[in-house]
Amino acid sequence: MACLLIINGPNLNLLGTRQPEVYGSQTLEDVERLSIDAARTGGASAECFQSNHEGEIIDRIHAARGKHDAIIINPGAYSHTSIAIRDALSGVDIPVWEVHISNIHARDTFRHHSHISAIANGVICGCGILGYRLAVMAALEALGD
Repeated sequence: MACLLIINGPNLNLLGTRQPEVYGSQTLEDVERLSIDAARTGGASAECFQSNHEGEIIDRIHAARGKHDAIIINPGAYSHTSIAIRDALSGVDIPVWEVHISNIHARDTFRHHSHISAIANGVICGCGILGYRLAVMAALEALGD
């Protein structure tokens, strides 16, 4: 059975209250429940992790090696700034799907570039939290489960 790691970066713990006009009214708990349910429906399991700290995210990516079959990550603002997270994802040789709740290409210009996208198997943005379900489905399809 495949095991997925769902990583959420900085400020995603504020979902439901932070800029609901951009991110919607659903909470991080809703995102985690949706992701776990989608994995279960696909015959897999999922573990969720959120941190506002770049180093903790990197440590969790490193710990995924040999434990998780795919990573789904919403790096938040680290998408646009963190080469270290990109390098960690590249270094563990685990397939990666990048998710953004909002359409980053319809927002501030500095949000249009993600360091993660170039190494991701797929990128889903602008679909709200449904993007997590789509990423789980894509990962499981790619893994053959």
